[in-house]
Amino acid sequence: TVVKMASSRTQDLPPREGYSPITYSRIPARTYFKGYQLFAGYAVVTAVAAYVYSLTDKKIRRNKLEMLSGVLALEPMLLAERDRQFLKQMRRNRDEEEKLMANVEGWEVGKLYNEPIFKTVPEDRYMDPIVDEYYIHGHQRNFIRNAYLHLFT
Repeated sequence: TVVKMASSRTQDLPPREGYSPITYSRIPARTYFKGYQLFAGYAVVTAVAAYVYSLTDKKIRRNKLEMLSGVLALEPMLLAERDRQFLKQMRRNRDEEEKLMANVEGWEVGKLYNEPIFKTVPEDRYMDPIVDEYYIHGHQRNFIRNAYLHLFT
């Protein structure tokens, strides 16, 4: 079987009637709204948005005031609880020192070789310990986890 190739090639030509004329004059865009209608629409949308914003702002302020009131009501109790836990830990440290040094003659709890730690401070005044002293008899993981938390509170 022999395949015949197309013997004649045709050139792409314009249509017999010719091309339609080229439009080169200005075609204005279709207008949906007039200028005053756009300004009126903008004013209405802005007024509705301002109203909704004022309602939302009132609700946010009310919630913020309620949260602040709760914090102010709870803060004294939380601080008192924190101070109570602090004093309990200091008492535990003191009791632990008393047990550890029970066999050492002349050892007084809270002193270093019978000398007060703070020589210029009256004995009835309490001095906060350094962080290492606070965690001295506790677990090392507590010290590692909490030692530098006091810098941020």
